[in-house]
Amino acid sequence: MSELPGSVRLALWVTAAWHDAVSLPAALARSFPDLDHVAGDLGRLEVWHDLGERALFVALPRPGDMSRMPLCSLPAAALAAEAGECVFVPSLGGLLVPKLTEYGPSGDTGWRVDWSAHDAQPVPRHRLEMIDLRDVERTLVSRLKEHTDAFERVGGTPWGAAARAEAETALDTRPWGLPDDTPGKALRVMSMAATAAVLARRARRLTSLGSDGLDLGTSARRESLVRSLAADADDALGDATNVAVMSLAGWRRA
Repeated sequence: MSELPGSVRLALWVTAAWHDAVSLPAALARSFPDLDHVAGDLGRLEVWHDLGERALFVALPRPGDMSRMPLCSLPAAALAAEAGECVFVPSLGGLLVPKLTEYGPSGDTGWRVDWSAHDAQPVPRHRLEMIDLRDVERTLVSRLKEHTDAFERVGGTPWGAAARAEAETALDTRPWGLPDDTPGKALRVMSMAATAAVLARRARRLTSLGSDGLDLGTSARRESLVRSLAADADDALGDATNVAVMSLAGWRRA
């Protein structure tokens, strides 16, 4: 499966479809080429478009930080935090939250995603347009340096040359299959953030007691750093994607 969140791909492809770059069925197919079955409330996308929405945005929330999501009910927010991702429309208000599951008998399993629709408050356009790609990149680079220094003090920096090469190979932008008009500057920041997120997820395998020769105290500090790294990477990935969405929608240049 792609290391790029499905909500990121869906936001970009649906926005492109809403501006006649591709059909909506083609956008859905290109968003999930790595899944065996896609179902749920995706008909809401056509309804939103018919009612005037022209940009689909992404949020990558987590328990304890829902700040980049529109206001919604507690159950909807909990589902989005559990999934770690969702998409939303700003003018009408509304969310789509994915649930990824494995299905099928042993030895013949597949992956499916089911999308559920939820009400949400509208998001003022100026709040989205405030995102500055240069600030996103600058903040991400700064935070990565801080994390590098902190990991070196604790021990077990997760992005040695081999680990980084493996993650960058997995995140080669060519197989992502994003819309051709996705701006290169935003794509560069997305790639950097997604690579950091992959490294953080893989580093979690090394944070338990006894792994990689870590004692309990070191393991706890390292695990906290990994969570912080993942959070910073997801924030940057979501913001850079939304800049690309606004570019595809004709709201602004990336």
